[in-house]
Amino acid sequence: MQHRNRPEPSSNDVIVGLVGCGVMGRGIAQIAALAGAQVRLSDSRQGAAEAACAELLATFGKLVDKGKLDAGAAAAAGERLHACGGLQDMASCHVVVEAIVEDLDAKKSLFKTLEGIVDAGAILATNTSSLSVTAIAAGLAHPERVAGFHFFNPVPLMKIVEAIGGFLTDPAVVDYLLALGRHWGHTAVRAKDTPGFIVNHAGRGYGTEGLRLLAEGVASVPALDNILRDTAGFRLGPCELLDLTGLDVSHPVMESIYHQYYEEPRFRPQVQTRQMLVAGALGKKVGHGFYRYGADGRKEAIAEPAQPTSQPASVWLSQERPELAERLASLIAAAGVAMESGARPSDSALCIVTPLGEDATTCCVREQLDARRTVAVETLLDLSRRRVVMTTPATTEEFLTQACGLFGAAGAPAAGIPVSVIRDSAGLVTQRVVAHIVNIACEIAQQGIADPLDIDRAVTLGLGYPLGPLAWGDQLGAKTVFTILKNLEQQTGDSRYRPSPWLQRRALLGLSLHHKEI
Repeated sequence: MQHRNRPEPSSNDVIVGLVGCGVMGRGIAQIAALAGAQVRLSDSRQGAAEAACAELLATFGKLVDKGKLDAGAAAAAGERLHACGGLQDMASCHVVVEAIVEDLDAKKSLFKTLEGIVDAGAILATNTSSLSVTAIAAGLAHPERVAGFHFFNPVPLMKIVEAIGGFLTDPAVVDYLLALGRHWGHTAVRAKDTPGFIVNHAGRGYGTEGLRLLAEGVASVPALDNILRDTAGFRLGPCELLDLTGLDVSHPVMESIYHQYYEEPRFRPQVQTRQMLVAGALGKKVGHGFYRYGADGRKEAIAEPAQPTSQPASVWLSQERPELAERLASLIAAAGVAMESGARPSDSALCIVTPLGEDATTCCVREQLDARRTVAVETLLDLSRRRVVMTTPATTEEFLTQACGLFGAAGAPAAGIPVSVIRDSAGLVTQRVVAHIVNIACEIAQQGIADPLDIDRAVTLGLGYPLGPLAWGDQLGAKTVFTILKNLEQQTGDSRYRPSPWLQRRALLGLSLHHKEI
C-alpha cells in the first residue's frame, strides 16, 4: 500500500537523498535528477557534496554539447541538485539511498542515525552489492522500510537495478523502489535477499569455471579467452574480465559468496587468483595480471600460433551423437577431405569424436578407437570464428597437425579460421562454461530468488552476456545442458556440476527453462 506521505514514484515531488558522493552516488543522483526528483547529496568528507553537484552540472553540460540532452532539461535537472550541510538536511526525504563504503557496521550506523532524522514513512535504501539487506536493517526500530536498491557502475549506462527485500521488508517498499527505478529509466527487477542477489550470483559461473579450466591445465590463458569470446560470444574472456575489474575487487567477492553459501561447490574459487592477489598482480590497474599492459593501458598482443596446412587423407567421424557429427560433416566435405562411412575407421584415418560433458579419452575407449589418431572437436556453439580441437593424452603430433589443418581451412575464407588446441577435459571449454552458467541461473529460479524472465533481463544488462542464461539453456536445449552436467558430475566426481532440480525436471518434461509452476 502506498504510504500517505510518500508521493507517487513518477511525481516531481519525490525528494531523494543520496549519502555518499563517490562514483555510484553521483551516478544515482544523475539519473534521479534527470527524471524529475529533487536530489539532496551528503557525504562525510568536507566539500564532497558540493564537488559532486559541480561535477554533475559539468556532466549535464557535456550531454548537451553532444546533443544527448536538451539544454532546458539540463538546467532544470541542475536546479534539482542540492548539497547538504549534514544528515539533518535529509529530514524531508521520501527515499534515502546510501552509497557509502561496503562495510556492514558503517551502513548499520548510518541507517540508525537516519532513522532518527527522516519521516516515519521514508524508505531507507542500500546500494550494497554484497551485504545482506536483512543484516543492515537488523536492530533498527523499523526494519520493514529498509530495502536494497542495487545499481551498477556506471549507473547512467548500466540500465539495470535490483530491488531487494530483506526478511522484514514491507513488500510495498520494494514495489515503490521498482516503480522508482523504472521511472528513472532503468529495468528494475525484484530479488530476494541472498548473497549476490541476481547479477553477482549468476556471474559466479563464468569466472570460476574459467579459472577451474586453467587450474586443470586444459588451456592457456589466451586460448581460454579466445575460445569463449569467439565461440560463445562473450565480450571479454574470463581472464580479460578479471584483469579489467582487478583481483583486489574480484577475488574477495568470489571468496565472500562462496563462504556466504556455506562452501557451495558451484561457487568454489581457485588458488591461482589468491596467489596473484598476494603477489600484487591485480590486472590492468597495475600493468600486469593474467596479461601485461603498456603505459597506454593496452594489453600486450599475443600472436596466434601458426596454423598448419597439412590435412588428413581421410576422416572417420563418430556417429554417437549424429546431430553434432552433422555440423562437422559439412565442414569436412567443404574441405574436400574423404570421409569414411564404415562402422570402423581405416588404419590411417583421423578419428574425430564429439563429446557432451565427457572427455576425449572416454569417447575413444568406448568406441575402441586408436587414441593416437583421435581428437575431439567442439560442436555446440559458433564454429564460424574459431574451432576447438581437444587431444587425448596419446594423440600424436602428426594427427593433431592434420586436425588443425583440416578445421583451419574447412569452410573458411582464404585467410583461414584460427584453431585452438586444448588438453583432454570433460566438457571441453565452451560447453562446460555455458552449462555451468545455465545451471546456476536455474538454481536461482529454483530458490525463488527472482522471476525467470527477470534473471535473464538482469544478467544480459548487468553482465553483458550474449543471451540470458535461461534463454541460452532453451536455445541449446535443456536436455543437452542436463546431459553435459550429468556427464561432468560423473567424470569429475564433483558435486559442483550436479544439475539444478529446475533444470532436471524441465529437461525430463520437455519444458522451457522459463516455465513457472502453478
